Amino acid sequence: MSIMFSEENEKKNDKLLSKALFWARAFTHGTFVDKRMAVVRKEAFDVNDNLMLLLFGDFLGIPNPISYYMLEVLPYFAEDLIAWERRMQNRKFIIAEKAAQYDFD
Repeated sequence: MSIMFSEENEKKNDKLLSKALFWARAFTHGTFVDKRMAVVRKEAFDVNDNLMLLLFGDFLGIPNPISYYMLEVLPYFAEDLIAWERRMQNRKFIIAEKAAQYDFD
């Protein structure tokens, strides 16, 4: 009887331990990994936005003297162009965003 009782306790303890381990892994993943990935994703969007602004700034009204030559790369960026244009038009204070990135207040 005592042997069965200890086996049941071990199974319960194993289940509790595995649940606690699962929640600990999920917590550390959410705390550290997701925040770092958000920073990397934001940086990738910023680099992409800067490239698109350099190539197709004339779509937003910024004069670009070599815009004729930029039309050659338009087919490669065409699917990203509409989303980029919306993203750039929704950003009202680009300089303030960049200053906040580097903690300039």
